[in-house]
Amino acid sequence: MAPQIFLLIFASLLLSIPTSISTPPPRICVIGSGITGSSLAHFIKHYTCSSQARTQCLNDIHVFERRGHPGGRMATVTIGGDVFEAGASIIHPKNLHALHFASLLNLPHKPKPASGDDDSWFGIWNGEKFIFKTLPPPPPSSSALYRKLYSLLNSLLIFKRYGFSLLKMNAFVKGMLEKFLGYYKGLESRPVFATVEEMLQWSKLYELTQQTLQEALQKTGLSAQLISELVTVITRINYGQSVSISGLAGAVSLAGSDDGLWSVEGGNWRIAAGLLNHSDVNLYLNEEIISVSYTEGSYSLKSKAGNDHNCEITVIATPLDELNISFTPPVSIPSRRLQHTFTTFVRGLINPKFFGLKSASEVPDLVGTIERPDIPFSCISVLKKYTNEEKTYKMFSRAPATDDLLDQMFSGIKETIRIDWPAYPHYEAPEVFAPIILDRRHLYYINSFENAASAIETGAVAAENVARLIISRLLHSDAQTIRTHTNDLESLHIDL
Repeated sequence: MAPQIFLLIFASLLLSIPTSISTPPPRICVIGSGITGSSLAHFIKHYTCSSQARTQCLNDIHVFERRGHPGGRMATVTIGGDVFEAGASIIHPKNLHALHFASLLNLPHKPKPASGDDDSWFGIWNGEKFIFKTLPPPPPSSSALYRKLYSLLNSLLIFKRYGFSLLKMNAFVKGMLEKFLGYYKGLESRPVFATVEEMLQWSKLYELTQQTLQEALQKTGLSAQLISELVTVITRINYGQSVSISGLAGAVSLAGSDDGLWSVEGGNWRIAAGLLNHSDVNLYLNEEIISVSYTEGSYSLKSKAGNDHNCEITVIATPLDELNISFTPPVSIPSRRLQHTFTTFVRGLINPKFFGLKSASEVPDLVGTIERPDIPFSCISVLKKYTNEEKTYKMFSRAPATDDLLDQMFSGIKETIRIDWPAYPHYEAPEVFAPIILDRRHLYYINSFENAASAIETGAVAAENVARLIISRLLHSDAQTIRTHTNDLESLHIDL
């Protein structure tokens, strides 16, 4: 069905179906309590249960989480009494859904250091030496004028190495963001999408998913040096992959190096937990779903603990790629492997000899790496400095960090935490997308959008579309008789 028809259906149904419906609302089961599952619950409740809605309130929502806490791939760790992000850790200032969620839930922002800030000392290591470093941070007692001069000199250093290609890179990212902002348009001009392809083609972002980031940047005119160094460092940090990833995922990765980035104080997982609480869902923790069966108009979900749950609508809000969920009847999705990011937290002191330096004070606070198979990590960053001899570090790598490697890289290790994150898809252009509707009934898959890009905001955008799709298909009527009421409908749209 064309996106425009879904738009008409969605607009009409929210405003024309009476609320005095005697039958109870259909039960909606959501597998996964991360950003997609929690956002879905929020948008379904917002679009059907707000005071402006003139339709049946879909408030019978049940969310299943296999872990003991909500949040999915948003999580934290505690080292030395301090809490640090372990999963999805940054939010862009133009991520309007995340901004709204934080405001709605009264969650305080925690700003990230911007390029040029005093605590953004950065270096690129090629496995043998640092091929580029910004200036070490000025002393804390430095004047405001000195700090401005420091920021200017750092900008000049970066410009000297990469030249006007930096402006082309910024324009490339800005162009992507402007297209992505279309997903926040009012409901009267934004269709409901039944496939990821439709969604991306509407925003003119589909072409980026069919070429590599390197190809897209070469067409834009970026220099080979910028692509092989700075761009590669950014994609290795944000997606654990090289510039051979698909173009849209790469553009989202580059946006993750912009100024104005932030996170939620206490952990981004609080967004998911807050949305679930605000939506008043039934949350089942430590309840891993292992099978979904459809029969006689409803879905039967069986958990690993042996519990059965029945519902009229089922939504998969977690990647299926490494989960052992059986479906009856079977469903078909393209084969996809996840990119594992091995995250290692170390409390100790970096060993300067590993980098060919004499003092730990010479090692930048953020060390990125180029694409070489013999480099054992993607990046290392200082999370907190306790003394000159003790800091907490966060390291990303494509393989587990062995004790032998950590002994080479650090000294005086007091604490180590290792996490294996199946963090995001392994991006390969041209991307192929799984269906959103898995069975022609009411089995939905939000995370099919992740083959375009994986982030907190992309999850929320995909979930908002699926929420509208569910409402449209659940309550649809003859499209020939539908009339839209865009002025009233717009009042239901979140003011972003």
